[in-house]
Amino acid sequence: MKLAKIAERLSGLGSEKWAVHGEGKRRAAAGENMIFLSIGEPDAAPPEAILEEARKQMRPGRLHYSAGNGELSVREALSRYYTKQTGRPISNKQFLFLPGTQTALFIAFMAILDEGDEVLLLDPYYATYEGVIAAPGGVPVAVPLDPDNGFHPNITALEAAITPRTKALLLNSPSNPTGAVFTRDEIAAIGKLCKKHDLWIVSDEVYASLIYGNNIFTSPFFDKDLEERTIVTSSISKSHAIPGFRCGWIAASEDFCARALSISESMLFGSQAFLEDATAFALDTHFPELDAMRNTYQARAKILIEGLKGSNSVSARMPEGGMFVMVDLRKTGLSGEDFARKLLTEHNVVTMPGESFGACGAGHLRVALTVDEKQVAEAAKRIAALAEKLMHSGH
Repeated sequence: MKLAKIAERLSGLGSEKWAVHGEGKRRAAAGENMIFLSIGEPDAAPPEAILEEARKQMRPGRLHYSAGNGELSVREALSRYYTKQTGRPISNKQFLFLPGTQTALFIAFMAILDEGDEVLLLDPYYATYEGVIAAPGGVPVAVPLDPDNGFHPNITALEAAITPRTKALLLNSPSNPTGAVFTRDEIAAIGKLCKKHDLWIVSDEVYASLIYGNNIFTSPFFDKDLEERTIVTSSISKSHAIPGFRCGWIAASEDFCARALSISESMLFGSQAFLEDATAFALDTHFPELDAMRNTYQARAKILIEGLKGSNSVSARMPEGGMFVMVDLRKTGLSGEDFARKLLTEHNVVTMPGESFGACGAGHLRVALTVDEKQVAEAAKRIAALAEKLMHSGH
């Protein structure tokens, strides 16, 4: 039987990128002791108070159908959250509550793209971005980021990539996989460019609360002049260590949310009300344990980088945010894919090849900071050992 074109467009843009992780899981199931640095799933326990809020809301019956754009209570909490972030009033009509950032991205691009429209991607980029762009018939256009410049954007290169078919730019800061946090000046320059060429800005901000050192998170949504063209996607999956809740949202203009609602309702028509209540509680409350989680990720990154310092063939720089480190192994001469497979088969360490995140991820590994400090230190030792062995053997 013949399938729709969307099935053809998305072929090869899914689970194949997680092949090394899948093999690691199979080996672990067979009894091998593996160190998993492949998936960005927080290992910290979520705040117990959020779980208790969900339980509490279930008991009186918050188990019925909910509003397609999210219950008023969670949209009011999002309104308070973004009003505080932006410093200007943000209406509760400027949100769609959705099951996770991935769904939010899918709906955003379904709402703005026609077949053949191009979307600029800063390369390296998260592994599912090509799929959410291709689903409505969009064309991903990769704009290279220089690893030697910390994977920060080159505005001249961005503008050179714009064509008459360009419809949008997809941002992710803090970045998965690179750990880059774009500066206020970089975001302003990107915003100016998108205004000049009348482009949408889709801003994936799921790691916005995980910022390190003196870096400061900035969103194009913070600029009132960019509000009408900016679509923010985010969730509490990483910020509150609850990926399984699938609680995310779109923040955008009232007009966009009103017009995109029909797309959302054709797929989902509402979320679980008790989880929306828990999300509202999470957004309104400060949890010291989440500060501790952020500090733990930062400490683990330092341990990994310190563990690679003695190597002449691999290196890494401190991430500015997020929960990943990009390990640069270009001096070994191997692709990220080949190195990741050798690391898996010979040293029982599971990582993500840089090539899973675009052409500019080549020669790198993405390492997730989601195991304890002892395992991070041991993984660094094994990565360095394999790299030195490869250098001396000529592969």
